[in-house]
Amino acid sequence: MPHISVIITTYNRKDFAAEAVESVRKQTCSDYELIIVDDGSTDGSREILGPKADKYIFQKNSGVSAARNAGFTASSGKYICFLDSDDLWMKDKLDVQIDFMEKNPSMPLCYTGEKWLKCGSHKNQKKHHSKRGGDIFVKCLEMCIISPSSAMIRRETLERLKFDEKLPVCEDYDMWLRISSEHNIAYIDRELIIKRGGHPGQLSESEPAMDRFRIYSIIKALKSGLSPEREKLAKAELRRKCAIVRSGALKRFKPWLWAKYGLISKFYGS
Repeated sequence: MPHISVIITTYNRKDFAAEAVESVRKQTCSDYELIIVDDGSTDGSREILGPKADKYIFQKNSGVSAARNAGFTASSGKYICFLDSDDLWMKDKLDVQIDFMEKNPSMPLCYTGEKWLKCGSHKNQKKHHSKRGGDIFVKCLEMCIISPSSAMIRRETLERLKFDEKLPVCEDYDMWLRISSEHNIAYIDRELIIKRGGHPGQLSESEPAMDRFRIYSIIKALKSGLSPEREKLAKAELRRKCAIVRSGALKRFKPWLWAKYGLISKFYGS
């Protein structure tokens, strides 16, 4: 049984995904299985990627959450790592993380620093994207601070908390918010992944008003039960995100959206 299950989900990105696979196969750690979940690609991905995987799952297009959950169901590793098909790993990524996780058995998750490329050129990260470990619930309320490609997660954590298949985007925000509401999270201050952006087909570019989905996740967290202090912080961030959505709704002449998030903000006003 492999110690680590590496799960790559992909949809019509055969060239990017092949490079992602290559970065996995170059790892200094060899104690892993590679699972590729093809979310209904029509670009010939199966012919190129199928032979490269230890397990290849082809499914009807169902979204990234369903694909990640399918990969997890097929996995057997003690630790789970996801790699987005347009990202790359440094060759010692798995070795560094598994060494940390084995030495820190109470930690449910660790994540790493990252390099950003946009259209092939280095992109500097803004100060508000700075990362840290410990109690990061407030930071996770604000934004998706953890790249899925940088995380190593204990199996028992994902057995309890699956990705929410109702979310077309921001499923990672939702997952990290749920984990950080209950646990401290470890950060390894090394750039062990490369995030590549600026190309067609990115989910983050395909959905307008993405804060709608983050608001949904914050409401879920509030309903699940938070400490009084965290409840206050979550409500404040929810109202801030509602204001952002409402501002966008006015610009796009969507009065129904403006009204809906006004009511949500009012409901969670205290």
